[in-house]
Order: sequence, then structure tokens, then C-alpha cells
Amino acid sequence: MRFFSDNAAPACPAVLNAIVAANEQDTAYDGDRWSRALDGAMSDLFETPVACLWVPTGTAANALALAALCPPHGAILCHRDAHIQVDECGAPEFYTHGAKLLLIDGDGAKLTPRAIDATAAAIRDDVHQVQPHAISITNATEYGRVYSPAEIAAIGEVAKTRGLGFHMDGARFANAVAHLGCAPADVTWRAGVDALSFGFVKNGGMSAEALVFFRPDLADATRYRRKRAGHLQSKGRYLAAQILAMLAGDTWLTNAGAANAGAALLARAGGGRLIQPVEANEVFLRLTAAEAASLRAQGFDFYDWGEGQARFVTAWDQGEAVVRPLADAIAAL
Repeated sequence: MRFFSDNAAPACPAVLNAIVAANEQDTAYDGDRWSRALDGAMSDLFETPVACLWVPTGTAANALALAALCPPHGAILCHRDAHIQVDECGAPEFYTHGAKLLLIDGDGAKLTPRAIDATAAAIRDDVHQVQPHAISITNATEYGRVYSPAEIAAIGEVAKTRGLGFHMDGARFANAVAHLGCAPADVTWRAGVDALSFGFVKNGGMSAEALVFFRPDLADATRYRRKRAGHLQSKGRYLAAQILAMLAGDTWLTNAGAANAGAALLARAGGGRLIQPVEANEVFLRLTAAEAASLRAQGFDFYDWGEGQARFVTAWDQGEAVVRPLADAIAAL
């Protein structure tokens, strides 16, 4: 009864079967037939030509994307609670060779065009201050909030007007799309996004994430950065096979929908305890220390989120039968 993190969920059968199917000799690194198929598969999904690179972690995907969009002397505008700020151990600064993160506030860990403009406008256009070069947003956010196509397009317009690159941390991109019910293109390149870190590990993958460039030329230098960073795996076919298996038959979307449904069940049980609207697969509740202890005594595992708050994350394999006991226990507090 673990609701600590979707990172702890098992790999889904489609992924495991794909790894077994790829367990044959082929060209090394990213020259194999699975890796070569990624560009086409992602281009079909997003309805536009893209370049797609596999990487083993979301941190690598985010940091490599930002290195492609921001020089060492530049700055990246992001939310104060963004994963790239609070949970990646300085990886974006390391991969960009020193770019600065400029932190912005916003409800539910979401940025707004007004807040971005205000932060950028306060920076003098001279050599003594770090100049913005990119915007990074997370969809779904660290608080499980989802940007709509219109919200992303409005930020994309700011990026275009100011000449900034636009990155989306999509560790839970599948959950966001499942919530919105829109085409993946509507919340990415059609809204101005240049690079997407497309998460698969949280959604039933084992060890593969996708870095998708809607400006394919950005992938050229990134291939060298990936190698230099130690992320060009010699048997990359096993990573590519996972991603292709998740795309086939929309497994990525089905899995995300199941996780979202589990979170919605917990949200209904939480009622007035909810801290944030539940729009993906994360649920934030107000709990006293005694209530949290009571839930743990019943065998439920979750994350303390500051004093008097808790985070519950549902995964692709946690259907109603799994989630219902927790929902009942929360409702009974």
C-alpha cells in the first residue's frame, strides 16, 4: 500500500516484454533499429518532425534540454518550487556550465506570463546582470497542477516576444495530457515549446526517458553533451524499446489515465482536506501528526510535505481495488 512515489511503481508488462524482445545483438549505442525509430514514432505522436533522444533519467533530460537552450552566462526562468530548482542537486547549473536559475512565485507551482514578464523586465540589459535565455515550466507541476493549452500558449508568446527558449519538464506529461484530453501537440510545439522532457519511468517505464526537440537542430549538439555526460549507453536499444512500447497502442496515455483515476478517488475522500486541486496523480492533504501516524499504522506509505501536510501519489497499476482502502481510511479520519 505504497503511495510515496510513482517512481517506486513496477514496470508495466508492455515495457518488460519490449526489453525481452530487444535482447538480441544489434548495433551499439544509438545506431540500433529501435533507437533509429524514435524520431519517426515521436513525430507521428506530435504531428510534426521532431528529434528524440533517449536518456536514463529525468534529471538528465531536463539538464540536457536546458543546456541546449541556455549558454553558461545566461539565466533560466522557472518556478521557485520547480524540480530543476529543488530536486536535481544543481544538475541544470552543472550541465549548462553555470547558467543561473531565476526563481518566480506562482500558485500551484505554475508560472504566469505576467510574473515572467515582471521578472525579466527587472533585469538591466547590460553585461553586469545575467540575461534570461530560457523559460522552464513543469506539466503537471510539482503540486499536481496542469497547464492548459491556452496557458502554455500565453507563456510561449512571452518566450517568442523576448527571444527565449521554452522548455517543458514533462516528468508527468502523460498525466497532464490524460487530464486535458487534448492532442500532445496542443500543449507543446503548437503552444511554443522548443524542448520536452517526456517522462516514462513514473508511468510504467523501467529506465528510459525521452528528450524531444521540436526544433530538431537542437539535438545535434545535445548528442555530444549526452555522451560527455556519460549518458550514451552502449546498449541503448533497451531504452528505446521501452519508449516505443509505451507509445504503441497509447499505453503511456492509458497508464496515466489509470493513475489519475486513482488520485481522483483519493481527492473525493479528502474533501475539505485538499490543499491543491487534483488534476493529475498527486494528492496533497492536510493531516495532523496523529492522523498521519494512524494511516501509517494501517500500512499506508506516503510523503510528509511540511508540517501538517502530506503527499499521496498514485501509479499506473493502482486501480480502485488498491486505492479504495486508503480512500476509506482518509474518509474515516
